Amino acid sequence: MILPPLTVPPPSADWTQVSDSRLGMRLRFDHHGSAIEFSARRCADGRLRHAYPVGAHDVELAITDDAASQGVTRPLAALAQTILNSDINCRRVVFAAPASDAAMVYAAEAAGFRYVIDVDVPGAELSLLVAEPNWITELDGDRVPDS
Repeated sequence: MILPPLTVPPPSADWTQVSDSRLGMRLRFDHHGSAIEFSARRCADGRLRHAYPVGAHDVELAITDDAASQGVTRPLAALAQTILNSDINCRRVVFAAPASDAAMVYAAEAAGFRYVIDVDVPGAELSLLVAEPNWITELDGDRVPDS
């Protein structure tokens, strides 16, 4: 299945699109002189494609520089919500934090992500955290639909 290129509108005036390609895009959050750059790409096109059962519309977010965990929570939450609102078929926004960075995992959890699993990908060990739309989180996993 060939998906259209990922497009994510900047969540607010504090955001600018830095680059765009068929495989993904980079967005920069700049607030009061503090800047964090995120990459966004479909998980099926990136390093996570074999790390878990990837959905076609799942999106991976990563911080493109060595940003500290301070100041990450608010922009990460805004970007994840924008992605979920802009693609009704997106079941997961996945944030991949370095597995050894407990502060970054905590910052992602504070942004509404939930920790799922640690995975190994070429060159890195990552902690995967997900943000999901309400229609996914409200499903009752103990009940068979229409029963």
